[in-house]
Formats: sequence, structure tokens, C-alpha cells
Amino acid sequence: MEQKSLSSDSAEPAAAGFQPAQAGVTAFDTLKARRSSLIAAIFLMATSAIGPGFITQTATFTTTMGAAFAFGILASILIDFVVQLNIWRIVTLTRMRASDIANAAIPGTGYLLAVLVIIGGLFFNIGNIGGAGLGLNAMVGLDAKWGGAISALIAIGLFTSKRAGLALDRTIIVAGISMIALTLFVAFVSSPPVGEALRQTVWPDTINFATITTIVGGTVGGYITYAGAHRLLDKGTVGRENLGAVTRASLTGIAVTGVMRYVLFLAVLGVVASGAVIDISGKGANPAAQAFEAAAGTIGLRVFGVILWFAAITSVIGAAYTSVSFLTAFNKNMTERGRNVATIAFIAVSLFFYVVMKTTPAAMLVFVGGFNGLILPIGLSIFMYVGWARSDLMGGYRYPRWLLVLGIITCALTWYMGFKSIGPIFAFLNH
Repeated sequence: MEQKSLSSDSAEPAAAGFQPAQAGVTAFDTLKARRSSLIAAIFLMATSAIGPGFITQTATFTTTMGAAFAFGILASILIDFVVQLNIWRIVTLTRMRASDIANAAIPGTGYLLAVLVIIGGLFFNIGNIGGAGLGLNAMVGLDAKWGGAISALIAIGLFTSKRAGLALDRTIIVAGISMIALTLFVAFVSSPPVGEALRQTVWPDTINFATITTIVGGTVGGYITYAGAHRLLDKGTVGRENLGAVTRASLTGIAVTGVMRYVLFLAVLGVVASGAVIDISGKGANPAAQAFEAAAGTIGLRVFGVILWFAAITSVIGAAYTSVSFLTAFNKNMTERGRNVATIAFIAVSLFFYVVMKTTPAAMLVFVGGFNGLILPIGLSIFMYVGWARSDLMGGYRYPRWLLVLGIITCALTWYMGFKSIGPIFAFLNH
């Protein structure tokens, strides 16, 4: 089956339902296409979550909190599981984008959600471009500003390709696998205190809500919440017939990010526990790069550069793709060409702000996670209302009570953490 372009059918996703009965399409082709769409969605969500913000946040908080940060990682993984299970399920069943779901459930809220996600995605992409610059700086010594500009142009090039969808899918899968393998190598070399990390995963010496909110926002907040679900929608993997596969895919995506997150934490923790000093205060501070270099010398620094650049370039693509998908809330007749042009413009605007802003890339990468963590409870509240009271939008589907209860508890928790974290999160802009 021919793979759809990157932005195909976003105006009418319901009409793009998976059609196994098309002429010339065998059952094997249908199964292969569905598997391809699920893998693409898993890795789009996972590589968006395993972005430069996540890497920098993990290094920063591990440096300041040590093994106690393990509890924050566990809490964020549990929250991520509940959020993605609910979001992917409802998007799949309604066959609508998140903003359209919100407008159908509570008129006007879809526009609010779209604006917040687009703004959050812009902030994220500024940080992502900065992360790409830091990656090339660590990899080959190129100035971070030039590295960011070159990386942004590469991302734009992917969206100008006639086979943009295929390019996206292959890029994010290769990048995701490479990041996990390279981080495992550094974690092994750094020899972290695994026993202490496991203890503090469930019994921490200290709990910091701002830290948890920032990590949650950096891995499932803002646009990341909807990246994989919207990818499935564009590929037509929707409806009850695909619900089981979609559920497994959402769990797999979070499991991939969870493993990567904990492995990276262990890699940095090994460096911190060894007594090495990691500077997180300087204007040019790049704490993750320092940790990798301390663990494995020059090779570690180059490996980090590759990991961060892979993470950043895929996140630039994911942030632009998903943020622009929310523009259909304001223009449902936007053509495929119009969406590609808007995506390119989105990356270009992100690059402009990256060049002119004075906030350091590392500080921006920590801030954007927190900012998108503040956005998360707004969209999650709307989706929980749909699961609770709007079965009509899901074709009469009876929402599982256990999942609804978990979603409501998680929603209340993210509101509380957001309220407690507003001040500390915005303070990062002063760094």
C-alpha cells in the first residue's frame, strides 16, 4: 500500500479510515500497512518525548538531586502511561483531531487548546533547534548557533520532499534505536549506583513537584501528547477495529521513553556519584555533554553529540508536524501544500527566535518542558470529560471505568503539580 504524505487527510481524518477492502489490496498488505503506521506513531511519540529538552532536564535534575530524581522519573512514567492510553484511545474512536474533539465536546475549547499547543510547540521547537546546535557543537565543535541553523534547514528539507511521510518514518525509527543503543553504552561505562537508584525510585529522600511537572511536560506535555495519535489519524489507523493495536502501541511508546529516560538517568548518576563536577549555572552550560565526557572522555562527548542531534532533529520534525496539525481547527480546508508550507514557516519562525533570544539553550530546554507541563492538564481535562459524558462522539463506545478513574486522578494530579510549579518553571527564563 502506498504510504500517505506527511500531512495527508488532516482536514477529513474520519474519511481516511483504514480500508482493507480496496481493490488490489491483500490482507497481508493491510496488516503490513497497519503495522507500519503503528511503528511510525510509536517512534514519533517516543522520539518527540526523547528530545533535547528531556536529555538536558534529566542531566540537570540528576546533578542537583542525585538518586532522588529516580522517583520523579517513576512518577512521570506512570503519568505518561495514563495520559497516552486515554488520548490515543479517544482520538482513535472519535476519528478527530484533538482540537476538533474539544470543540465538539465543549464549543470553543478546541481553539484554546490549539493556541496553547501551537505556542507550546513553538517554545519547544526553539529549544529543539538549540538542542540540535548543542549536539553538533559536541559532535564536531561547530558553533551552536550555526549548528541550530543547519539542523533547521535539514528539517525543512524533509518537509519539501515528495516522499515526506516515508522520510519522517524512517528518520525517527533509525534515530530512536540509535539513541537507546548509544545511551546504554555510556550508562555501562559510568558504573552508576544501581541499588541506591532503585531504592530512591520508590522511597525518595526528597520530592520536588516542579521537577516532576517539568519532566512530565518534557515527555508528554504540549504537542507530544497528541503527536502519535495524530500520526495514526493521518494514516487512517482508527476505529474500534484498531483499538487493541492502538492501545498496545501507546503502551509500547511510553515503555520506550521510560527505558531511555531511566538509562540516561543512570548514565548521568554514575558521573555524579563518582564526584565529577557538572556545571549547570554557566551561560554556556551543557550538563549532559559534561556528564558524557566525564564518563567516556572525548568518545563520550562525541557520542553525546550524536544522541542529542538525533533527539533534536526528530523533535524539530515532530513539534512542527503536530503543532501545524492543530491549525486545522481554524481552517479545515487547508490543503496538503498549505500544511507543508505552514510547517516550513513554523520551523523558520522557531529558528528566528532561537537566533535572537538571549536565554541559554540549556535553560530554554528545561523551561519548555515545564511550560508544556502546565498545558497538559487543560487538554487532559477535556478528554476526560469526553470519556465520561460524550460517548456519542465515540460512536456509542462505553469507556472503561478503570481507565476513566485513572485519567481523572491523573488529571487532578497534573493540575495540582502545575499550580505548585508555575513560579519555579518561569524562573528558568532568567538563567
